[in-house]
Amino acid sequence: MSDEAGPSSTIRSEAPERPLPSTPFYSIEYPGYVKLESVPLAVSNLGGHSRLETAFKRTAAKNEALLELNLRPGNPFAHPIPGDIVSTNNILLKVVRRKRRNGNGECVGEFTAEAVGVIPKTARFRSMADYQFQPDMNDPLAQLRLAMDQMDVDAIRQYSIPEEKEDYVIPASIHPPELDPALAEQSEQTSGPRSNLRLFPPPLFSRQNVPQNYNFKANPASIVTSLIDEETGEERKRLINKGRWKGHGPVTITFSDPNVPEGPPPTVEIVRTQANSELLNRILEFMNERPVWTRAALYNQFSPAELREIHNSKVIMPLAGYMFSDGPWRDAMVRFKYDPRKELDARIYQRIYFRNANHPMARPSVVARRQEGRSSTTYISRSIEQEESFETDRRKSHIFDGKTVTKETAAFQLCDIHDPMLKEMVEDDEDLREVCDERDGWYSAQALERIKTILRHKFFSLLQGYVATEEECQALLEQDASGKSQTTRMKRLKFGKHNMAKGALRPEDAAAARLQATLDRNAKTLLANRREMYGGRNSQTADNSR
Repeated sequence: MSDEAGPSSTIRSEAPERPLPSTPFYSIEYPGYVKLESVPLAVSNLGGHSRLETAFKRTAAKNEALLELNLRPGNPFAHPIPGDIVSTNNILLKVVRRKRRNGNGECVGEFTAEAVGVIPKTARFRSMADYQFQPDMNDPLAQLRLAMDQMDVDAIRQYSIPEEKEDYVIPASIHPPELDPALAEQSEQTSGPRSNLRLFPPPLFSRQNVPQNYNFKANPASIVTSLIDEETGEERKRLINKGRWKGHGPVTITFSDPNVPEGPPPTVEIVRTQANSELLNRILEFMNERPVWTRAALYNQFSPAELREIHNSKVIMPLAGYMFSDGPWRDAMVRFKYDPRKELDARIYQRIYFRNANHPMARPSVVARRQEGRSSTTYISRSIEQEESFETDRRKSHIFDGKTVTKETAAFQLCDIHDPMLKEMVEDDEDLREVCDERDGWYSAQALERIKTILRHKFFSLLQGYVATEEECQALLEQDASGKSQTTRMKRLKFGKHNMAKGALRPEDAAAARLQATLDRNAKTLLANRREMYGGRNSQTADNSR
């Protein structure tokens, strides 16, 4: 029986252990070609041995650990490249190559490597070089710049502003001495004259130090669309972001516009499918029943959840009607194709608004509202009956009955005034206009002022805690008939404001009122001067008689 060989054994050769020298070395990653004979020049471009020793020092401050590489030393207009000193754990190897010839006469190289030390710090230049601009160094300003760098006091004192010449364009035949002759010749052939306006460059052209990976990509939401120029009729293409946010609002016209909108604009019509059809149909039904609504009156017809959806939609209201930016129906939603300026019955939809100076329109801060929303006691303390009462009051906030008040600002439509005395004045058709007016609508100025006077008195009486009596209102109307209220009205109105919806004077009436006020003031001053003059004479006569 022959002996069988056992499993082959693996021969492992481990590298011999060598001690790591502790001698520290510092390396510089120089961004350029450095030959053995050009090492002194590279060190000089870095600021010299002293600057390098300071930067690599262990206790060097942050500003001292910065290096600057001047590729064009001595030129103050060439910006240096900034470098940083970073910590590293590198090993410096000494590699030796020896050549010998083998038996065949071929040259064979032998390499040996030896670790001579560690590299704890390395100088790196990873920043970009700034743009370079080389002005004419024979220019007096360039010479002054060199003198300031060299602290040449005599050259600075001898500097004077040179006389400006009109040689603003000179041939571009000046090239840096280090420019390749072939490139210089090619540059002379392709370049024309250069500017001689002596516009010296700024200290820095670019503030970007580290190159960015731009990775340009087209916007995936952009699509190419064709547009027709209305003037030339030419077709051109442009990119449009189909995902951009589009704000929608009701069509708004002024009182002087001759026509009213027939329907929603095309930009709103194309997004009709985004609107809640059920809520939109309900709003359209309300608009058919009543052609003009204030937002408060219309919103009060919906529950809080439905109202929130109307607010978030931004499309429902523009599909329901249009608005006036001024006039008696300012800020009210009007049914499409309905022109209240041509319908006498639209007078009951006019809007009366006056501010309450004692109630500043200040909204609570976001933090306060969030804290209130987080407070559980706010909801625990409210009972079901209180919630129902609050909702009922909210839905009646646009109605004024003369007995209760649900808000501290007065903005009502005449049709929403249910007070018997005011309702009778609103429905009175004896003092109406034949043509709708921008300020008073279909009512005469006197009739609308009487309505405002009573509404104002009743509203502020409720804010003070009592219901105004009919005797008080009649007394106000009698004062108005005697002319006292007209004087009060003239003093109350601001001449510089011409918003007709807020009850201000017309521009021509405001100008007449200003002129009348000036004449009255001058007359009073003249009368006072005369009284003072004649009064002084009478006193002197009395003294002489004594």
